[in-house]
Amino acid sequence: MKNNEYDIPYHVAIILDGNGRWAKKRGLKRSLGHKAGFENLKELSSYIFDKGVKILSVFAFSTENFKREKEEVDYLMDLLVTKFKTLIDKNKNIKIVFSGKREDLSKEVINAINEIEEITKECDSKIFNICFNYGGKLDIVEATKKIVDDVGKGLIKKDDIDENLFGKYLYNSIPDIDLLIRTSGEFRISNFMLFQSAYSEMYFPKILFPDFKPKDFDKALEEYNKRDRRFGGIKKDK
Repeated sequence: MKNNEYDIPYHVAIILDGNGRWAKKRGLKRSLGHKAGFENLKELSSYIFDKGVKILSVFAFSTENFKREKEEVDYLMDLLVTKFKTLIDKNKNIKIVFSGKREDLSKEVINAINEIEEITKECDSKIFNICFNYGGKLDIVEATKKIVDDVGKGLIKKDDIDENLFGKYLYNSIPDIDLLIRTSGEFRISNFMLFQSAYSEMYFPKILFPDFKPKDFDKALEEYNKRDRRFGGIKKDK
């Protein structure tokens, strides 16, 4: 998709990294870094959708994040319950979905997730995919279990299974990621949307997420437009 001078990726994913370090640099509690990160996400996500991106996925909380201090985990859970509803923007016709394992979450968190999804379920212009209590390997394992169950029930045949069918069994069936951004300067994707990122262009700015602003996203788009996406093939002029 074109937007002014840019080719706009259909699906952008962001690993929201660096909130804790942002707070530590300022002598603040890590929780205040997550608060700043959330406020930035509200502004940035709106800008990204306005640029023409159709799907935005964000890594908000991983299955491994439960290893952190209880105070920090509790704050992140409370943030979802009390603040994530403010991400709803029905004027922009954005459906919000959550990807991740819900069994380990509290009733309050699950209710908040269900409420947000219910409010936006009829929106069909764009998708905001929030990965919460999410792990890429677990996503694949859970999908495999569902497929095995359906084969056993006779709903599908083994020979029906291909990449497209497998993708439909993931937490959410959405197109592959075109541009994956991880803020904070770390050069890894940390178990994030492994199946969907097979051919993603990856961008690793050193900026901590609360400081990753619309102008920085524009720089990511500039870099994306320099990439030669061949998907295993060779361009005719090469």
